[in-house]
Order: sequence, then C-alpha cells, then structure tokens
Amino acid sequence: MILTAMLLLSSPQAAEPKVDCEDPMTQMAMNICAGRDYQAADRKLNAVWKEASAEMKRLDTDSALDDGRPGYFQTLLTAQRAWLVYRDTHCRSEGYLARGGSMEPMLVSGCKARLTRERTEKLRELIDWPN
Repeated sequence: MILTAMLLLSSPQAAEPKVDCEDPMTQMAMNICAGRDYQAADRKLNAVWKEASAEMKRLDTDSALDDGRPGYFQTLLTAQRAWLVYRDTHCRSEGYLARGGSMEPMLVSGCKARLTRERTEKLRELIDWPN
C-alpha cells in the first residue's frame, strides 16, 4: 500500500493535475496556470537568447575594435546573468505580498512571466538593431 502511494505521488500526473487555464477556478489551478505561463515565456526567451548570442558573437568576429573592453557577447552574457538574478530576486519580493499564502506562487510566476517577456523583447531589439 505504501509503495503504491509513493509511486502515485512520484508520477508526472500527480505532480500537476489537469486544469483549465482558460478559466482556472481554484488557487491551485491559478498557481499551475501562472507556472505554465512562465514556462512558456522562458522557452521563448531561451530561443531568442540563442539568436541574440549568435548575433553578438558575429559582431565580435566582424568588429576590428580591440579597446580592452569586453566584446559584444561577453557584455550580453554578463548582463543576462545579472538580469536573471534581478528577475528572480525581484519576483520573490513581489511574491512576499502574499508571503506564506496560497497566492505566493502565482504572484512569483506571474512576475517572472512578465519580466521574461519584457527581456525577450529587449533581446529581439539587440538582434534587430544593427540591421
């Protein structure tokens, strides 16, 4: 009996029940849907990151500048790492509006989705800027 319960709890279906994200009716559903929204935004960010980093590497190759400053890609990489720390920390603080409550995960995920979409647009601007 205990083994069966452990197997059920470790299955992917047990981790995230089916919910209708068009009309979530419970806080748990809202939390799950906000998490899915963030995951979708993060997938888009990662795809655009690949393009932006490739473009910055191309600019590094094409650039004859050697003024001792970091190149295009290294600068972007440093900025992205700092942005990730900012996003996660800032969104944790937004979640603290409901600290310890059932809404906290929804607030954090919603914040991360919003900031991730904004960052994706900024990366797209970097890709399109030189062209």
